[in-house]
Amino acid sequence: MKYPEYEEAFSPARLNRYLKACGNDTSAALALYRYNILLCEKYYAVLNVFEVVLRNAINNHYSVLLSDKDWIRHQLDSGGILANYPHLSSLNNILENLDSTGRYTNDRVVASVSFGFWTHLFSRKPFVQGQQSLLQIFPERTKGLGQRFIYNELQDIKTLRNRIAHHEAICFDHTGAKSTVPAKNYYNLIIKYIRFLGYSESQLLSGLWYSPSAILQRIDTLR
Repeated sequence: MKYPEYEEAFSPARLNRYLKACGNDTSAALALYRYNILLCEKYYAVLNVFEVVLRNAINNHYSVLLSDKDWIRHQLDSGGILANYPHLSSLNNILENLDSTGRYTNDRVVASVSFGFWTHLFSRKPFVQGQQSLLQIFPERTKGLGQRFIYNELQDIKTLRNRIAHHEAICFDHTGAKSTVPAKNYYNLIIKYIRFLGYSESQLLSGLWYSPSAILQRIDTLR
C-alpha cells in the first residue's frame, strides 16, 4: 500500500502527527504509527495485571474492614464510602443488570466496574469515609506518601489506560515531538505501584513478555 492509501484507511488527521514528528518522512511515520500500536499492546498487558491486583486488594480490604463482602452495594447510602461517587447511575445500572439476569455476585460487581471507580476511592471524601485506611493495601509504599499524592499518581495511570483504550498515541511528548520519556515514566509508575502492593513484578508478570524496552528502543532510534 502507498501512503495515501494508509491515509484513507487511518485518516489524515490520525497520521499527520506521526508525519510531522518524522519530518514528513512517510515511511518513518508509518513505522512510528506501528510501533505505537505495539507499545500500547505491551503496556495494556501490564495495566491489565495491575488493575486486577489493585481492585482485588481494595475489595479484600473493605470486605474485611467493614465485615461485609457486599460492601459496594451497601456503601451507596448517605454517609457511605460511595455516597458521592460521580457515576452513581452507571454503577446502579451494573447492579440492576446483574440482579435482573440472576448473575449478581460481589465478584461480578468487582469485575464490572471501571478502573476509574477504584481510583475514585483514593480521592478525599471516600478515603475519609473509608476510615482513612485504604493506604494499607500498599504495605511497601514509600514512607510519607499520603492520600493526595497516591490519588494523583493513580490518576496518571488512569490517564494512560484511557489513552490506550481510545487508541491514542503514547509516543509523543507534550509538544508533539517523538519521545519515549512519558511512556517510560508511565511504565516505571505502574511498576512502582505493583511493588507498593507487595508484589515482585518479575513474578507477577512472569510469562507475559511484558517488557516494552525493545519497542521503546526502536522508537528512540527511528529517524
